[in-house]
Amino acid sequence: MTSVETPAGQARITWHHARRPRLVLAVSHGAGGGIEARDLQALAAALPARDVTVALVEQPWRVAGKKLAPAPKTLDAGWRALWPALGAPGLPVVAGGRSAGARVACRTAAELGAHAVLALSFPLHPPGRPEKSRAAELLGAGAPTLVVQGGNDPFGKPAEFPAEFSAGGHELLEIPYGDHSFAVPKRAPLSQAEALGTLVEGVASWLGKPREC
Repeated sequence: MTSVETPAGQARITWHHARRPRLVLAVSHGAGGGIEARDLQALAAALPARDVTVALVEQPWRVAGKKLAPAPKTLDAGWRALWPALGAPGLPVVAGGRSAGARVACRTAAELGAHAVLALSFPLHPPGRPEKSRAAELLGAGAPTLVVQGGNDPFGKPAEFPAEFSAGGHELLEIPYGDHSFAVPKRAPLSQAEALGTLVEGVASWLGKPREC
């Protein structure tokens, strides 16, 4: 575990090291939870065996025990300050996060030189407010991007993502029946474990694609 001082307070990185890592996947949490989120934990458990070191990032507000996330500019400042520690192993870094953490990764990827972006449950719009689109953040990431989205996510279903996203060479992986936290109903024709397996395998396959450093 690594503690990092940022302009927003102390942040924390929990490392899940691969034995022979080829890259680092740095993923942060959303505004409503921490690194215990099921998708983050599933990736941290599975990817080190695929030669990917996973860094689970806790933003300063979460480390301080606060219940509400700060303004986006404060989240971005914390992420920027963390970046040198994430790159310390000397490997390409894929910037990622879930929900609000995905927005941070997209907003800062180009300036920080992220190798790629993993957006888990990207909040394309507030629930019930599709006119309040945040597609510009996603389209402006400036790096290859994979969005992993639940089929029943009220913050944006897969079919709602703009056509320009796929046209730009980015990818979208749907987790059938999943909500914003990738939970699937008990009546769904796939189990929770199968849903997370689809997520992990899709992310692992995408991370394995060759890219220029």
